[in-house]
Amino acid sequence: MSADTSAPAVSPAVALAGVEHLPGAAKPDPILVADGVVRRFGGMTAVDVHHIEVQRGAITALIGPNGAGKTTLFNLLTGFDQPSAGTWSFAGRSLAGVPAAKVARAGMVRTFQLTKALNRMTVIENMRLGAVDQPGENLFRALVPPLWTRREREITEQAESLLERFKLLEKRDDFAGSLSGGQRKLLEMARALMTKPTMIMLDEPMAGVNPALTQSLLGHILALRDEGMTVLFVEHDMHMVRHISDWVVVMAEGRNVAEGPPTTVMKDQAVIDAYLGAHHDTDLGDDSLLETDPDRPEEAR
Repeated sequence: MSADTSAPAVSPAVALAGVEHLPGAAKPDPILVADGVVRRFGGMTAVDVHHIEVQRGAITALIGPNGAGKTTLFNLLTGFDQPSAGTWSFAGRSLAGVPAAKVARAGMVRTFQLTKALNRMTVIENMRLGAVDQPGENLFRALVPPLWTRREREITEQAESLLERFKLLEKRDDFAGSLSGGQRKLLEMARALMTKPTMIMLDEPMAGVNPALTQSLLGHILALRDEGMTVLFVEHDMHMVRHISDWVVVMAEGRNVAEGPPTTVMKDQAVIDAYLGAHHDTDLGDDSLLETDPDRPEEAR
């Protein structure tokens, strides 16, 4: 499915200016709406989100302490897990119960905190796997090269263009397993774009990334928003959240407990006490905030 990612006529900051700073606040043009989403694991409730909306064409950060349910919510919305209850829609289409592959084809794709690159395949082969509409995947068509070779060339050209954009073209024929952690993050983001999505969901894009690549990743995410794509990301790096987010949603104990622009949310005393702690008044230019802990465990799924 080809996404329309033309840049919005109104900037996200202007569009969100009149939105209430309350959990579950209604947005002027939501692309993703979820109601009553609950996920229980035995006697533990990992996610209990009454209502949440994501503004189209904006960069929304989903923050909160480890175990808050952020990754679990990602998994539910993208079809990698099934909820105990709840419904949600994307671009007006219900996706509750829809498997992950169909969610991606609908225009909503995600990356993972722990990258899913196939290490024993080359970078270009990983990229080709992300493309849609591949006639060569059909057993009978695969036996007749003229039916799929033209599409294969188109996919390769698209993949090479994205690799060039993400400064990975020189790694084209290297095994994905030979890339650094930051390069694998870039590869996963580039591969997600092979589906030409409307919305991309990034799970801790800065986790384990060398600070030298941080600014590159930030620039790529901003560029996606400027091209009209919706971005929802989970992140612990407050430097990143403050500088690129149009809107912030705070989760704690499975619930969304606060919302608003980053400058407002990060002054909320309840958020400071529960999550930001001693770093809430740190100078945004402090490069130490760009450093992430590669050994930080992934939150409970």
